[in-house]
Amino acid sequence: MTRDQYEFQDPRTQYPVLKAPEQSQPEPGLDRDLVPQADHGEQSYRGTGRLQGRRALVTGADSGIGRAVAIAFAREGADVALSYLPEEEPDAQEVVALIEQAGRRAIPLPGDIKDEAFCERLVAAAAEALGGLDLLVNNAGKQVHVERLEDVTSEQFDHTFKTNVYAMFWITRAALPRLPAGASIINTSSIQAYDPSPGLIDYASTKATINTFTKGLALQLAERGIRVNAVAPGPIWTPLQPSDGQPIEKLPSFGEQSPLGRAGQPAELAPAYVYLASQESSYVSGATLSVTGGSPTP
Repeated sequence: MTRDQYEFQDPRTQYPVLKAPEQSQPEPGLDRDLVPQADHGEQSYRGTGRLQGRRALVTGADSGIGRAVAIAFAREGADVALSYLPEEEPDAQEVVALIEQAGRRAIPLPGDIKDEAFCERLVAAAAEALGGLDLLVNNAGKQVHVERLEDVTSEQFDHTFKTNVYAMFWITRAALPRLPAGASIINTSSIQAYDPSPGLIDYASTKATINTFTKGLALQLAERGIRVNAVAPGPIWTPLQPSDGQPIEKLPSFGEQSPLGRAGQPAELAPAYVYLASQESSYVSGATLSVTGGSPTP
């Protein structure tokens, strides 16, 4: 699935149309069990030193977008603390190895970010191991497709908001006393914030919340010299999709509704996060960078 991200080419065919077989994984899903395999930039991402010496905490760093971001940050010169669920350890260890191959430090920190106390320990452990924090990427997410609202359980609603919104709040709050002027916070939103699918009402609501949280916090932190931005992905091929994120029967055509006619790969998201983390975006705060395969956002 790997493609050269630096070669001039047609974006419609840079990656093949997915045509994934019907498949199912238990939550939270593993990259190693994804068919076809996703591209996180393992073979293609080339760093240029844009994050040299930075210290990053990335949630959901074992798979999908978080994995691609962790790899890119390391190849740009950052040390990376990885947050993930204990059951995602096999994927996380692969990311640890890739970060170390890039000559940077990888700090694996498994645990459940739905727990406030763990979020506080996570930030403290990351800052201690890395000698501080400069970059925070709130990326971990929960998405479960349920056709009818009356079938969404209170437990699911609660877990989706705790994973996607509460954890972002808890982790950011704990990180702020440790973030110096020049630091960057990047939150993962979604096309769902603007164009919600009927079966993803709870998930879409959290993503709209993330947009507003990002804009408000950017205004609050401007006087401290800390930038806050978001990235809004479109349909990206990650373990989130076959682990109840999409109906199984829709997986073979996943992403084909985008204007570019295909699903995106995590590797195509990483440069957006690198840009927002780097000094190249020094005048960008309160923005949402959409990476949606051409689907318009406000």
